[in-house]
Parts: sequence; C-alpha cells; structure tokens
Amino acid sequence: MKEIAADETFFRYCVLTLIFSGPPTAVALKFLQAPYGKHNRSGWGPTLSPPLAWFLMESPTLWLTLLLFPFGRHSHNPKSLLLFSPYLLHYFHRTVIYPLRLLRSSSSAKTGFPMSIAAMAFTFNLLNAYIQARYVSHYKNDYEDGVWFWLRFVIGTVVFVTGMWINITSDRTLVRLKKENRGGYVIPRGGLFEFVSCPNYFGEVVEWLGWAVMTWSWAGVGFFLYTCSNLIPRARASHVWYGEKFKDEYPKTRKAVIPFVF
Repeated sequence: MKEIAADETFFRYCVLTLIFSGPPTAVALKFLQAPYGKHNRSGWGPTLSPPLAWFLMESPTLWLTLLLFPFGRHSHNPKSLLLFSPYLLHYFHRTVIYPLRLLRSSSSAKTGFPMSIAAMAFTFNLLNAYIQARYVSHYKNDYEDGVWFWLRFVIGTVVFVTGMWINITSDRTLVRLKKENRGGYVIPRGGLFEFVSCPNYFGEVVEWLGWAVMTWSWAGVGFFLYTCSNLIPRARASHVWYGEKFKDEYPKTRKAVIPFVF
C-alpha cells in the first residue's frame, strides 16, 4: 500500500510541476528565444545536426511510453489503447518522420541545434511522457462512463486531427521552402500562412487542446497550457523576426499564431 501511495503522490507532483512550469516558461521566452531555426545564434555550446537532435530529444515519448504503459492497470483496456493512439501518432511523426524529412533537406546541415536546448527538451519529454502514459494507462478512472467517454473522445479526436494536419502541412511547407532556397528564408504563402506567421505552432496548440478534451484530465490540460506557454511566445518572436527581415514586403494583416486574434 505504501508503494501505491508513493507512486500516486509522485504522479501528482509531476502533474503539478507540468502545470506550474508553464508561466515561468512563457515569461522567460518573452525575453529569450531558444537558439534554433530562424533564431539560431552562437554561444550555446556544442551542437548536433537538427535531424539527430529532434530524434533524440523527442524519443522519450516513444520508448518511455512503451516501457511504462504495460504496467498500468488499464494497459489491456481497448479504450485506453485507443485513447493513447493519437499521442503516439503525433510523436511517431515528430520523432521519426520529421527528422527524416529534415535529413532529406540539404539545408538542415547548415545550422546546428544546441545540445543544451536538446537536453532541456529531452528532460521535458521524460516528464511529460511519464505523466501522459501513466495517466491513460493507470490513473484515468472513467473508462466506464459510456457515452461521456465516447463524446469527449470523438470531439477531442476531431480537434486533434485538425491540428495535426495543420501542423504537418505547415512544417512540410517550411522545410520545402528552405530546401528550395538553399537554407535561406522567404515569405511563406498559401494556406494558413495567409493568416498567421506560424500555422505550424497554431496546429500544435490545437492538437493538444484536442488531447485535453480527449483525456478530460489535469494531465492533458497541463500539457496544453505548457504548449501554449512554449509556442505562443516563440510564434510572436518569429512574427517580429519576419517583419524585421522583410519589412514592407511582409503582409501587415498577418497575425502571429491565432488567425484574426493574435
């Protein structure tokens, strides 16, 4: 019983850590952007190739999940397996498919990805993978709610898939443009790029909103809030970067990340 209580206490503290790490992250990113991509700059120590960095830092979402999930009391429940499949789908793409796409782009080798930033992302993914996998496989207790479970799952899945489609198609456009322009930057056009500077970030925010609805949990809400804290300030910084680089050429009507709003 003591081991069970200790595990539950540890899980709760991890969820609280996830939730309360969002605000300081947002404040920090208002003043200092992680130095990769268009915000790349020296002074952050040794670097890795971007494809390898993305693979390594996102990998806990797959291997840690596969290690933890079988030990949950709901690990053989078809509903828990179905519920967790969108999470695994996203991270299979982010850990395997996206790095391969970067690898095929000759521009990916021109700038390094700081190991320090990759290490921080790796640590976050350890924490979050533990929380999400442990919650769905063990601590979620409403699988028998019948219609309410399915209602939340269907609505959340529609939101999640919509966000994932926006995220993937926007990332594909950015990678293609960098490849066509030999690693240089141009003004992205078409699709949601006509409305916001960073539809890839908007799509990921929408994805994890859908996940919060699907899981109907503080674990899901915490992940959604942290995603907003991380990506919205970065989108704002990228929006400013585009305006400073392209000046009058950059469309004045575009928002940073949320169409028509921000």
